[in-house]
Amino acid sequence: MPPPGPPGISLSNVAAGYPRRPVLRQLTASVPQSATTAVVGPNGSGKSTLLSVLAGVHSLTSGTMARHHTFRPCFVVQRSTVSDTLPLTVREVVTMGRWAHRGSWRRLTARDRLVVTDSMDRLGILDLAARQLGELSGGQRQRALVAQGIAQEADLFLLDEPTTGLDLAARETISAVLSASAAEGTTVVQATHDLTAARQSQHCLLLQDGRLEAEGTPGEVLTESALRRVWDFPETP
Repeated sequence: MPPPGPPGISLSNVAAGYPRRPVLRQLTASVPQSATTAVVGPNGSGKSTLLSVLAGVHSLTSGTMARHHTFRPCFVVQRSTVSDTLPLTVREVVTMGRWAHRGSWRRLTARDRLVVTDSMDRLGILDLAARQLGELSGGQRQRALVAQGIAQEADLFLLDEPTTGLDLAARETISAVLSASAAEGTTVVQATHDLTAARQSQHCLLLQDGRLEAEGTPGEVLTESALRRVWDFPETP
């Protein structure tokens, strides 16, 4: 996998959190442009808060964030946060990705429809277009949400645990689409517990207790000593 490109976003001494509950603490790191970055760390380490900061939906309490070019962010949430009771088909869910361009009230253009169809095709769910979201398996549902993000054509793609709990085929499909998106110029950042997916990224941020434990390529960051230190992994015999 090629090395990451120049910084797209730089964070300097960033702190963020909630009233009486700090999460990120003096975090200094960078997110390379047009590359895949994995944000890894134990539960409570600040992964989701960092994604919210990058998306611009969570304010800093101190420090600075510099964007080195104008980003249109797309934030793909975990599938568990989307209600099963929403009476939406897969095509309607993916079409919502075009609202950033058209708004929810304007008629879709021929290109909008083409982008929606292509996004479903890339995620292998074109045959599910007429199915209700609540009828889908976990892997199918997550692929629909990622397809919605792809349809938005954002240049900053943020995903919170996109492959957790999915079968191998769904994980591989999503990982391949994210890699292809980065190759096409999108800056991709995913928070993940999946170390296999993290090792397939070009850049890696390892968090612990809201602080940056390590940054670099997955080979540099996800070392045996780091995994033992952060997750108490047993030493390899």
